[in-house]
This record gives sequence, C-alpha cells and structure tokens, in this order.
Amino acid sequence: MAEHSLWAIVMQAGWVVKGVMCLLLIFSVICWGIILSKAITLSKTRKDTQLFFDAFRESRKFSVLYAEAKQFTYSPLAQVFKAGYAELSRLSIIQQASQKSTQEPSQEPEIERTGMDNVTRSLQQAVTAERTRLERGVHFLATTGSSAPFIGLFGTVWGIMESFRQIGAMKSVSLAVVAPGIAEALIATAAGLAAAIPAVIFYNYFLGRINSISAEMDNFSSELINIIERIYWQKRQS
Repeated sequence: MAEHSLWAIVMQAGWVVKGVMCLLLIFSVICWGIILSKAITLSKTRKDTQLFFDAFRESRKFSVLYAEAKQFTYSPLAQVFKAGYAELSRLSIIQQASQKSTQEPSQEPEIERTGMDNVTRSLQQAVTAERTRLERGVHFLATTGSSAPFIGLFGTVWGIMESFRQIGAMKSVSLAVVAPGIAEALIATAAGLAAAIPAVIFYNYFLGRINSISAEMDNFSSELINIIERIYWQKRQS
C-alpha cells in the first residue's frame, strides 16, 4: 500500500509534474500567510475603528481627538482624521499669516475656498492610501485563484502525455501501465484546485470587508467636512 500512497505517487511523478506541484505549494503557502495576516489586520482594524468612532462622537475638540487618534494605529478612520486635521492646522496658520500681512477683505473668501478644497483633497488622499494599505497582498489571492487551476491543468496534460508515451513504448494498454501516469497527472489538478479554492473564497471575503471599510471612510470624510464648515461659519457669525 505504501507505493500507492499519495506521497509515493507524487515522488514517482515526472520532473515537470513535480515542478508544478512545488510551484502550487509555494502559491498555497504564500496565500495562507496572506490570509492569516489579513484576517488579524482586519480584526484589529474593526476594533480600533469602533474605539476611534466612539471617541470621535464623544470629543468636543479636534486637538484632543488628534492626540487620542495616535493610539488607534489600525483604524483607517483615525488616519483619515489625522490627515484632515493636519491640513486644517496648516490652513489656520496660513490664514493667520495672511490676515497679518494684508488688510484686503476681498482676498479672504478665496483663501477660505481654497483651504476647504485642500482639506477635501487631503481626506481623499488619505482614504486612497488607507484602502491601498488594506488591499496590500489581497490581489495575490485573486491571481492564485485564477492561475492555479490552469497551472495544475498544465501538469495534468503533461502527465497524460507521458502516460501515452509509455503506452507507445511498452506497446501495452493495460490498466497497470496507464493508471500510475494518470494518477500522477490528476494529482496536479487536485493541487491546483486546493490552492485556488481557499484563495478565491478569502479574496471575496476580504474584498467585501475592505469595500465596507472604504464606504465608512468616505462617509466619515463627508461628515468631517460638514463639521469643519459648521464650526467655521459659527466662528464667522459670532
């Protein structure tokens, strides 16, 4: 029975089939590493995001929230807020310097409009950067899911070709001659599916989670812009 075990069949396979199996094994190991790493990261992301959002709802001053946001390292919302607050701080410095250097009130609305555009762009850039960070490595799962079955199929086709070659050399079509080669060939297909199926499942799962987080970042950016504008106009009217 030992010579008919799965390991024995793999070891008896030709060098091409063995190469395909090694390549698929490498793909599978990398995919599982990405899956475990991304699962841990997204879990921490969800936890930190909820904590930051609670702090955001309870906070009354952006400066205090900015100091607290530094501890939520895995929260994309915290990183987006930090980018927006940094740009808002630079805008405040520029406006103060402009008010000291000029007395022309007609220039003030242009500075305000340009400043809000800068804050909006900073938030959009932060959202894009955070989505890129979350998607890092995930596309390899898609690549494995789409290519691994074809790599395994290549090993299968090659193994079947070798089986037919042996049939021609031995001039025999008995099952004992054909079966080992066919078994070696089919193992390559099975290995390709074993690497592709988890990759596709977790790619779709992670992509759904990342899209949900991206939607939260977009909504948070819009809400933050509205809050900044309300605070500014309150100061203007007071």
